[in-house]
Amino acid sequence: MVKLERLANKPILRPVPEHGWERAAVFNCAAVHKDGIFHLIYRACNLPSHDRFGPYISTMGHAVSLNGVDFARDDKPVFSGEGPQEQRGVEDPRIVELDGRFYMMYTAFGARFDGDYRISMASSPDLINWSRHGVVLDEPNKDASLFPEKVRGRYAMYHRRHPNIWMAFSDDLVNWTDHKVIMEIIPDSWESERIGIAGPPFRVAEGWALIYHGVDSENRYRLGWALFDGDDPTKLIYRQREPILQPELEWEREGWVPNVVFSCGQAVVDDTVYVYYGGADACIGVAAAKIEDFTAK
Repeated sequence: MVKLERLANKPILRPVPEHGWERAAVFNCAAVHKDGIFHLIYRACNLPSHDRFGPYISTMGHAVSLNGVDFARDDKPVFSGEGPQEQRGVEDPRIVELDGRFYMMYTAFGARFDGDYRISMASSPDLINWSRHGVVLDEPNKDASLFPEKVRGRYAMYHRRHPNIWMAFSDDLVNWTDHKVIMEIIPDSWESERIGIAGPPFRVAEGWALIYHGVDSENRYRLGWALFDGDDPTKLIYRQREPILQPELEWEREGWVPNVVFSCGQAVVDDTVYVYYGGADACIGVAAAKIEDFTAK
């Protein structure tokens, strides 16, 4: 059974009061390990991420590390909202590398009407300079990532149509078809209200491992994992009954949104899976497991 072990009991990234754009919260980060360096592209807020405190703005910051725990970060955002669809910001990035380029799917939040959030995409050669590709699905939708490989010659994408996890396919990264539910909520459980992906799936011995979040009737967020077929990633093979991480520490239980552990990315380095997560929509932590633990046996 997979059980993530925290590598630090304190947050590895906290808000910086002197930086207006990240003075209230840093959380929900994409993770990439490239050429010996851990990169986090994280969501940051100038106000708490709840409208009762005012119209917060989300941007994205960039941090790097050699050991996966101790990070240095830029003092300015690496990616900010542009245009009406992103007037309240850019949220919850998930990044894969395809054909030598990094592709990031994120939530573009307009806040002009109920449901004014859209899955959008940008790409970069270096995780610093980003080119926008616009809205991917013109519907209220989030929790999305490109699949890290083509599937039978086509691009694939995970996303959520409430309350389940879906997959869609495309020939050109523009038009997405063949939407299919691949994982459903489980009534009367820790994942009874809604589920959504964490980071992009990653290869393990038996197929594709997917870390995901589940929400219960008390709005408590936990992380779980599931195994999908190596050739047909729409086929669910195994789903661990128990969560792999749940809010336990004070900064995970108490914050702007209490009782939340929420991940948008992990980095697989040698035999270890480093999972980065937001705690209570305020800070960032890291936990890990051995890749050999992700097995249905």
